Amino acid sequence: MTLLCFFFFFLQQGQFPNPETPGYVGFANLPNQVHRKSVKKGFEFTLMVVGESGLGKSTLINSLFLTDLYPERVIPGAAEKIERTVQIEASTVEIEERGVKLRLTVVDTPGYGDAINSQDCFSTIISYIDDQFERYLHDESGLNRRHIVDNRVHCCFYFISPLGHGLKPLDVQFMKAIHNKVNVVPVIAKADTLTLRESERLKRRILDEIDEHGIKIYHLPDAESDEDEDFKEQTRILKASIPFAVVGSNQQIEAKGKKVRGRLYPWGVVEVENLEHNDFLKLRIMLITHMQDLQEVTQDLHYENFRSDRLKRGGRLSSHGYILPLSPAYVLVCQLSSLEAKVNAVVSWVVVLHGESVAKWHVPFEYL
Repeated sequence: MTLLCFFFFFLQQGQFPNPETPGYVGFANLPNQVHRKSVKKGFEFTLMVVGESGLGKSTLINSLFLTDLYPERVIPGAAEKIERTVQIEASTVEIEERGVKLRLTVVDTPGYGDAINSQDCFSTIISYIDDQFERYLHDESGLNRRHIVDNRVHCCFYFISPLGHGLKPLDVQFMKAIHNKVNVVPVIAKADTLTLRESERLKRRILDEIDEHGIKIYHLPDAESDEDEDFKEQTRILKASIPFAVVGSNQQIEAKGKKVRGRLYPWGVVEVENLEHNDFLKLRIMLITHMQDLQEVTQDLHYENFRSDRLKRGGRLSSHGYILPLSPAYVLVCQLSSLEAKVNAVVSWVVVLHGESVAKWHVPFEYL
């Protein structure tokens, strides 16, 4: 009775919607609830950058997010690079913009492709990606799943040298080794060393070689039919720009009476955020507008493939390389799910044979 009185009190004050409004239920407010909850919780995203030294990976990342992720980095000499193995350096920074918080983790891979023999230089990178999947699987199958930190690699920018005539053998081997584990986005580095015609020619050559070798890169999803025309056109332009030819710079220079970020040459200025000069803005727009899709593809495709492979082996692989058993409760749930699928298959098979004599019924062995 007291709750009912409170309800009528708030209704008279105009703080509750009128339930007599025709066709109104109230669940139209659900997107606002999800929005408030997501903004309060914040977002997590992990970006990996891979490429040979000297292609401007660190500069591009700092330019993309307007921050300095590597304030204390020491650049090794040529002699050190020859003997150095591939390392994994993960840098995490909290970025806030208009009340929205993003926990960004950038995974750099110094030493990739620097050695004379680079045959196994990407094994460390693949192990790191698998270890993040393994950690997430362990946390997901634990008792407390409320505060799981998602460190899975959602996207990999693979930097391609502009000085070659396409993909190198190392480029092909690496992308084929990881394309089933992470979303690969090819990036042509230092595009200011190419003319616009050379850049377009190199893009076509790289795409042809990607198709020839069966490499699966990240494809932007098609725009929905109910999206506005501007978004559809933006999606079309972004798709046509892959691989992105980019220029990075954190220096402010003056061009045409205004301060811009770019590079100054004797023949002119290359502006980082000028669409006529390079694809930097397109790459940033792609990453920001499709960040949720990159996470969903990681969850629904790459992680599920990893998880199903682990369950087929009957356990999980530790960082030391041996199999550890999953928790009994988790294994039981998976077995029950598998058994339920088999029972449904048998039921479907029986329904198909409905009407025939029981003597003719024979359940295939694989369904048992």
